[in-house]
Amino acid sequence: MSDQSGPQPRIPYWHLWTDQDGVSHQRQCALTEFELKGVSNAAPQWNNRHERSEATVVVTVQPVGWIGDWHENPAPQWIVVLSGRWWIESMDGFRIEQGPGEFSLGEDQGCTTQNGRRGHRSGTIGDQPAVLMTVQLHVPPQRAPCHAR
Repeated sequence: MSDQSGPQPRIPYWHLWTDQDGVSHQRQCALTEFELKGVSNAAPQWNNRHERSEATVVVTVQPVGWIGDWHENPAPQWIVVLSGRWWIESMDGFRIEQGPGEFSLGEDQGCTTQNGRRGHRSGTIGDQPAVLMTVQLHVPPQRAPCHAR
């Protein structure tokens, strides 16, 4: 490892997940399993490789004032905020806010309806749209927090 590579990274993300009772929760987790490796002729960089699977990339633009009432993510998906700000509230009442460069893993499939709530709700913050890139993974959801590498 070169002196310029620094310590192994720890990258925070939020995980929206469903417990065994069908209630969604959010927990701050971190990507930690990085490997210092070069790609082709490039200098070594820190890589955090996930299991290979089919995926669908979707870019969404949520208008100013947009609110997505209670719903589940369509598939386990990484959600990266490209611009603007948004919020996510889980069934347990916990709410997070994210801005550009922040990301989360939405994995709240299989929730039960409780007090009119199922999955999560989300919406934009401020006077500009929230632009999000999602990477939908075509894999079964896991019912445990912080399982990403």
